[in-house]
Amino acid sequence: MTDFQNPAPEPLDNRRRRLIYRAQHRGTYENDLLIGDFVAARIAAMSEAELDEIEAVMEFPDAELADWLTGRQPIPPHADSPMLQRIRAAALARF
Repeated sequence: MTDFQNPAPEPLDNRRRRLIYRAQHRGTYENDLLIGDFVAARIAAMSEAELDEIEAVMEFPDAELADWLTGRQPIPPHADSPMLQRIRAAALARF
C-alpha cells in the first residue's frame, strides 16, 4: 500500500488573499457569511476578470448587499451583474 498524500494546494496570491479577507470582514455578520463564504470557496479558480467583478460587488454598501443577497429587495439595474447574481444564488441556496 502506498502512502499517497494529496499535494498541498497552491498558495493564493496577494490579491486573492486580500479579497478573501475583505469579503469575510464586511462589517456585518450576515454579509461576512454570505459574501465571505462564496469568495473563499471559489477564489482559487477565479479569473482576473472575475476578481474585478468581485471587487465591484464589494463596493456596494453592506445594507444594500444584504437586502439583495437575501432577496428582501430586488437587485437594481445599475448594480445587476453576473457575479452579483452568482453570489445571490449561492446565498439563497443556503436558506
